[in-house]
Amino acid sequence: MRAISNHGMVVRYYHDMVGVNSRLDSIQAAVLDEKLKHLDEYCANRLSAADYYDAAFADCDKLITPARTSYSTHVFHQYTLKLNGINRAELIKQLADKGIPAMIYYPVPLHLQKAYQDSRYKAGDFPVAEKLSECVMSLPMHTELSIEQLEYITKSVLEFVS
Repeated sequence: MRAISNHGMVVRYYHDMVGVNSRLDSIQAAVLDEKLKHLDEYCANRLSAADYYDAAFADCDKLITPARTSYSTHVFHQYTLKLNGINRAELIKQLADKGIPAMIYYPVPLHLQKAYQDSRYKAGDFPVAEKLSECVMSLPMHTELSIEQLEYITKSVLEFVS
């Protein structure tokens, strides 16, 4: 039952069954109702952090930043980099050693997750999704990131890739 109520996960990000996420109770709803008044500010803060990351990594061909379009905006719930020729596990370890959490949110593409396996699809059928699951990672992203924190994170990433 616990796995079903946690998106079908027993091990984080590995979905063994189709599940749900419906843990919002009345107290959480009341808090979120108050936080909703600050949504535009929160989105602007995340965008500002993403702009900082983009500028810091602009000249590094080993880091591909999230694509943007001129006709839309992005909220940046996550800030996910595509790594080009970088050992992701070693980078994540080095960042962790410096107190910087870096995450791999989608280690297995959807068609290879146990919960969604289907005889019509096999490894190799969605090569872009499979490649991305091997080479992307997300940096810290939230509404309270300071310039000092962003500088520390970006310098630490660039030290590793240089």
